[in-house]
Amino acid sequence: MKSIMNSVTFILKPLSPFRLDLTVWVLRRSPDNLLDSWDGTTYRRTLVLQGKTTNVAVRQTGTPASPALQVTLLAPHIDNYMTVEAAAVLERMLGLRVDLSGFYDLAARDRNLSVLAERFRGIRPPRFPTLFEGFANAIACQQLTLTFGIQLINRLVDTFGPSFSASADATHAFPRPEDVAESDPAAFRALGFSRRKGETLIELAHAMLDGRLDQETLGTLDDEASLRTLCSLRGIGRWSAEYILLRTLGRINVFPGDDVGAQKNLQRWLQLAETPDYQAVQNLLVGWQPYAGLIYFHLLLDRLAAAGHFH
Repeated sequence: MKSIMNSVTFILKPLSPFRLDLTVWVLRRSPDNLLDSWDGTTYRRTLVLQGKTTNVAVRQTGTPASPALQVTLLAPHIDNYMTVEAAAVLERMLGLRVDLSGFYDLAARDRNLSVLAERFRGIRPPRFPTLFEGFANAIACQQLTLTFGIQLINRLVDTFGPSFSASADATHAFPRPEDVAESDPAAFRALGFSRRKGETLIELAHAMLDGRLDQETLGTLDDEASLRTLCSLRGIGRWSAEYILLRTLGRINVFPGDDVGAQKNLQRWLQLAETPDYQAVQNLLVGWQPYAGLIYFHLLLDRLAAAGHFH
């Protein structure tokens, strides 16, 4: 039996400037990303809101200088609590309330940065909506190409994520810790994850469910303490920890210095003779702090644009 769907539409007002297309591409990272769908005008994703799987569609109706987002929720039942949660999740995911005026002031005084900042003016620092999603993305991409890492995430979502409907082509939300905690590591092997990565995801899911690992608590720690806590977890090294700090906790001063792709992006941008190692990356970016993570996102967009994924 087909479920009867209800919809609710509301408006969000990001701080200016804002461009949905650029922000979504930083969130997606690859055209192969099936969870974060983008058709050129509308961003779509399935989220679990108040325990209910909900389809979310976002369109930009205002200009970058005077931005407005039209958000539509689709589900069998929608209440005010779902709408409030959706607004909060989207504000965090799309960086709608992040004030970047200091970044643009810095860029205006710097020849290298000004060109990059103006080219992608309106990008916001996106974040994974949950700590578990941040961990899963970091683990999936460890020592692999981004393309293959995204494919692993697609399979993880299709296998474990709550379904929006019972149809064969239904979209799925990202798995929650409770969706994977009781799984056998062999199930992850079947998706292409190593056994160790599967075991790490299961351990992290249990740690979150029993309260040993909590996003809110982690978010209260400074960068150094957060890194120590994250690196103490099995299967989480410096790259993964910095990736989570930037992409989940919103620490836009953090540039994951072990990221090989980011190192090469930095080399191209600054026309360096050699690819910088971790310490060289930190030294190069010190003059642009506290916005090193924003530069990481801008350089990612630069490579996506060069590959023809958007104009």
